[in-house]
Amino acid sequence: MTRARPKVVRPSLAKTPTGIQGLDEVTGGGVPKGRVTLLCGAAGSGKSLLAMEFLVHGAVRYGEPGVCMDFEETEGKLAANVASLGFDLRELTRRKKLLVDYVSVERHEIAETGEYNLEGLFIRLGHAVKAIKAKRVVLDSIEALFSGLADSTTLRAELRRLFHWLEEHKLTAVVTGEAGEHALTRHGLEEYIADCVIALDHRVTEQISTRRLRIVKYRGTSHGTDEYPFLIDREGISVVPLSSLALAHKALTDRVSTGIPALDEMMEGKGFFRGSSVLVSGTAGTGKSSLAANFATAACARGEDCLYFAFEESPSQILRNMRSVGLDLEPWVKKGLLHFHAMRPTSTGLEGHLAAIHKLIAKLRPRIVVIDPITNLVSASGTYDIKSMLMRLVDFLKVEEVTSMFTNLTFAGDPQEGTGAGVSSLMDAWIVLRDSKPNGRPRRELFVLKSRGMAHSREPRELIVSERGLELGTVLTDHTPATTVAGSSAVRSAK
Repeated sequence: MTRARPKVVRPSLAKTPTGIQGLDEVTGGGVPKGRVTLLCGAAGSGKSLLAMEFLVHGAVRYGEPGVCMDFEETEGKLAANVASLGFDLRELTRRKKLLVDYVSVERHEIAETGEYNLEGLFIRLGHAVKAIKAKRVVLDSIEALFSGLADSTTLRAELRRLFHWLEEHKLTAVVTGEAGEHALTRHGLEEYIADCVIALDHRVTEQISTRRLRIVKYRGTSHGTDEYPFLIDREGISVVPLSSLALAHKALTDRVSTGIPALDEMMEGKGFFRGSSVLVSGTAGTGKSSLAANFATAACARGEDCLYFAFEESPSQILRNMRSVGLDLEPWVKKGLLHFHAMRPTSTGLEGHLAAIHKLIAKLRPRIVVIDPITNLVSASGTYDIKSMLMRLVDFLKVEEVTSMFTNLTFAGDPQEGTGAGVSSLMDAWIVLRDSKPNGRPRRELFVLKSRGMAHSREPRELIVSERGLELGTVLTDHTPATTVAGSSAVRSAK
């Protein structure tokens, strides 16, 4: 008889939530409670902002007052810097939820003559913590304390004393440090003493800037180890975690209409699966944007919110152009069901676009998302990068059970395979549009190249785009003449 193995109980490390969107997910709950976290990075990488968000969210959302001891900026300057993000430091200070203490440290005041220690800092910090019963502390930036020291032994000893003092007082601390040339920090010591180290990076590649965050180490717990894009906007910092790496999202069985009855009929009469990703590819002028706008219109007509990302045209231009094909999108915009987000592909890096998309989806909670087109993103970066970005985006949308449609420009001669970023394998359904000229008469053609999980027709149909909207003609053969829809002739637009 074999004995049952005793159950192993693994105590989890206590964590303090930062309140920063995405960061708590990446860290598995926040920074270590009652320990020191080091934020390191070059100038402009977002260290001070992330640290202040940690304090403000703690005071406002979690009932944990905080102390910021700043060695570079005065209280007034710091308050002005974060006011644009909606943080009112003066009001929090008045309510004793926050205390900002500016400590001026001059290089000539730090000399290695005699014994060097931080007793004065401990007294000052202890008084501030006691005054508001603080639970969180930020020290920004630690280099100022040791700017005049060259003795690494003294520096390491005092850093240890500082970090131990914070831990002894059960304070969850965030300390910022400047990036060094050959180490994470200037002195190369702080990262060895801190329990958690987060590196921030702001890089510029081909004149496009991107921000990334990496958890370098986190003692006592598992954590994400990849580089995560993050965004700084008017609402602060948001981090984009890599979602659904285990491919565990739920496969839904209910259907979503394409907005074109005849196209629904080609997919068992029901349309796409809810939560699926759809690619619409074709050469210029074949009706990709019209098909995407029609899909958005159908969603709004069902009372579902639709988020439309436009990388080529302004919202006003899209509204005007779609009227010529019988699609009036403006009423849905006014009702708050259709939301446009238009920006140039080169306005930020792929990580920035991904972060912006994540944030808007989390805020608006749409059921339908349109991205028109992905081609421009490819032109602003590389094929590998865009495929990686779209893979993460598609995974995220599936987890959120959002049905998505992506348009992609292909080039004459090979519309099926030339998807630019080679992303067709990521998609659940693929609709191909193309131009042809049988008997010298130009026409648009549509066929469903694939639609996973359902029986579907792959026979080509004529796509008729007119002032009455989008319709499909009869099944095409090489010698099929001009088709009719429901027995009536279609008036083709010049679009």
